[in-house]
Amino acid sequence: MKPAAFEYSRPDTLSDAIRLLAEADGSAAPICGGQSLLVLMGLRLTMIERLVDISRLPELGEIRDDGRDVFIGASTTHAAIEDGLIPDPSAGLMPRIAGKIAYRAIRNLGTIGGSVALADPAADWPACLIALDAEVSIAGPDGQRQASVADFVTGAYETILAPAEIVLGFHIPRCASMRWGTSKVSRKSGAFADSMAVFVEADDGAAPRAVLAGTSSHACLLPGVGRYASEHRTLDKVELRAVILQDLTDVAPDADDYQRRCHVATVSRAMAEARQS
Repeated sequence: MKPAAFEYSRPDTLSDAIRLLAEADGSAAPICGGQSLLVLMGLRLTMIERLVDISRLPELGEIRDDGRDVFIGASTTHAAIEDGLIPDPSAGLMPRIAGKIAYRAIRNLGTIGGSVALADPAADWPACLIALDAEVSIAGPDGQRQASVADFVTGAYETILAPAEIVLGFHIPRCASMRWGTSKVSRKSGAFADSMAVFVEADDGAAPRAVLAGTSSHACLLPGVGRYASEHRTLDKVELRAVILQDLTDVAPDADDYQRRCHVATVSRAMAEARQS
């Protein structure tokens, strides 16, 4: 299908982009890589009257490394992260995540900001950034604000973004020593995951963080799994399965038997990979 007719604007400044979005009163949307939004528009699953192209705004392309954390601009492509073209604060986790997203043609255009702003329940970046305890930087008519990525995504395709706000990028803490693991189950190569887990364990005393994506809602921390990992160096499969299933009663209460098996498998594999590193 083809999208319905829409207007297109490409502002030169961030303030102009915010103004155009504000004037549209909810009928406009920012676009950067367009790898998800254009598909939704083509299927008539979303009706946008104006696209505001933010792909060339310099603020969204900034990369900063102050030694404590790395700021990655929202227009940074998956491919740039995969290829190591930006500083990596994650000890290799982010390049691994980027390299497993869809296909190379999509990774060449798709952006980290677009992935998080869309908030698809099975998207890779929200889970990864929550596991890394990252913060999102947001610009809007009232100025700039920050929020944790865990608080930013509130549901399936739902975030705290107001209609005229734009994701600027992400502050990702550096960790001198970190172990991580990730696992994903997809029905075919390049498809969104039926289940995806990311597990991060630092040596600085911070609590381990296990995140599950591919639920009917959004990527969520698994608090019970995190506590279990902090208390047990050796993972007992039976105990761990019980802990995961208990967390699933809160984060994926409507999961069927197949989904629960997938979730148990991805979380277990992600933790095993981290502990083997």
